[in-house]
Amino acid sequence: MTDKILTEQSGEIARIIFNQPEKRNAVSLEMWEAVEEAMTRFAADPSVRILILSGAGGKAFVSGADISKFETERASAEAVAHYNATTKRVYDMVEAFPKPTIAQIDGYCIGGGVALSLCCDLRICGESSQFAVPAAKLGLGYGFEGINRLVNVVGPSFAKEIFFTARRFTSDEAKVMGLVNRVVPDDQVGQTAQETAEMIAGNAPMTVESVKYIVSQVVAPESQRDLDKCAARVKACFDSKDYIEGRRAFLEKRKPNFVGA
Repeated sequence: MTDKILTEQSGEIARIIFNQPEKRNAVSLEMWEAVEEAMTRFAADPSVRILILSGAGGKAFVSGADISKFETERASAEAVAHYNATTKRVYDMVEAFPKPTIAQIDGYCIGGGVALSLCCDLRICGESSQFAVPAAKLGLGYGFEGINRLVNVVGPSFAKEIFFTARRFTSDEAKVMGLVNRVVPDDQVGQTAQETAEMIAGNAPMTVESVKYIVSQVVAPESQRDLDKCAARVKACFDSKDYIEGRRAFLEKRKPNFVGA
């Protein structure tokens, strides 16, 4: 693991932190590979109920690819293919992570940072945060999956504006587009992400995870939806110990203790 990707876990809340603040957390190939390892580990850990992704330094979430590494990491067709395959795996892993994910966005969220945040379930940013996808300024191609994720969140018209202009958008503009769930004062982004994570972690994991799966099926092409799996997840919730615990806690006017089974 590179020291430019940090991982933490406190109780049921895990964190992956992009740790290259001197470059506004621009991401190199080895950093993407470290994120892939961390995602694999957290996905398999039953003690983890929610994952927060954030950037170190308070000035940026992720500001895209580390362009200074392009000459070594993306100089040939083979290198570009390897880099793109690695980032695709990471984006897919974040999107398909079985538990809820939060993008804690301090400051800049640019290029690959926007792409990564779109793979998360929730996005919380500060008032001074700025967003951009500057592909058109760099001559980069942008694939179907990344554009599809953006369109699913903000719609086709805003997606075109983001790509066509390649300009920076304010947090207010991002909120209007639906690019972020919440905009809070800059000094409250971390606290809000933590409080939101704690709220989610305190709810029934099977219910939360089933809703995440079913929402993914709602936005998938109709031919690819697995309605039987959706129904099975709903049934599993009603058959669970947590359903009994939730009912009893409600009647007894106490906080439920959900175990995820």
